Amino acid sequence: MRRVCTGCNRNRHRSRYPRKEWGMGSGVSKCFNCVDNQVPVDESNRRSGSARFREYFFSSISFDHPYRSYIETALRSVAKGVYGSGPHRGKPCVIKWFRSDAALAHTFFTLDIGAVDLALKIVEGFNQEILTDKFIEVNIPAIWAGQTVLCEPFIRDYRRFNSNTGWNDTSNVWGRIMQALSHFSYHGSGGKHVLCDLQGGIISENKAVITDPVILSPNRAYGVTDLGQSGIDNFFSQHVCSEYCRYDWDKPSNPIRRFQSGWGTAMSSWVGYRSWGR
Repeated sequence: MRRVCTGCNRNRHRSRYPRKEWGMGSGVSKCFNCVDNQVPVDESNRRSGSARFREYFFSSISFDHPYRSYIETALRSVAKGVYGSGPHRGKPCVIKWFRSDAALAHTFFTLDIGAVDLALKIVEGFNQEILTDKFIEVNIPAIWAGQTVLCEPFIRDYRRFNSNTGWNDTSNVWGRIMQALSHFSYHGSGGKHVLCDLQGGIISENKAVITDPVILSPNRAYGVTDLGQSGIDNFFSQHVCSEYCRYDWDKPSNPIRRFQSGWGTAMSSWVGYRSWGR
């Protein structure tokens, strides 16, 4: 479902509108970006506000070599470009698309969007806990031309904080904060989810942005990077609570290590994925 935003006059998907705005009906509702831009928002107010990394509107994207990828994974290709027109003309961006057959690409695309939406809710809850003066945002991709292609701002100084197999870097403050975020996601969901594979960039001394998150769930509801209950147990078998975790947060009892930890993102087999009925 889509609707034209009265603020920017762009035809936006329902997921790009606050629930209250969407409920107001066509012709009067505004998207997240226009609502956020109505008044200046200072850092002190953002604890109860959105953790959306500012979305860049665009009319076109330009590439030196269209769709020439500079990152290849088993599932996706990523190409770097610049916004070719609109208010952010000249700023760098990336587009991502799935390299599988059309049916699987659509499924992966849908699950990707679902994981980002849930990650945003988890991060906003974590920010509201005020465990630190640091603030985390989520890079929200835009759907390009209604296709299964995602576009989002380019993140400089890219780094990985943890993986979906338990690897983590707690040698610095941000690494320990991200581990606490993963732990918080389990506690806050009653053991239903673990947000992990946290990667992105440091925007300022007190702000970081994450992108391409992975959600682990007992029923493997979030695609081939969702390693299920085994992934959840595996994460906690290697997690050591830091000063940013709370002592009363829930965690599995006697978790067993089930995967060899690695820096990259692990995937379950596509055969297994097909058998999940997705």
